[in-house]
Amino acid sequence: MGIEIGGLLGLIWLIIVIWAIVKVAKSGAGGVAKLVWILVLLFFPLVGLIAWFLFGPKG
Repeated sequence: MGIEIGGLLGLIWLIIVIWAIVKVAKSGAGGVAKLVWILVLLFFPLVGLIAWFLFGPKG
C-alpha cells in the first residue's frame, strides 16, 4: 500500500507544479521573468513552488 500512496502523492505534487507553471505562463509578468520562474519550478520544484507562492505575481 505504500507505493500506491507514494504514487498518489507524486501525482498530486506533479499537478500542483504544472498548475503553477500554467499560472506563471498566463501571468502579466515580463517574458524573462516568466522564463526564470518556469525554469526554477522545473529544476527546483519544492523550493520553486514555495518561492513562487511567496514572491510570485499576485492577483
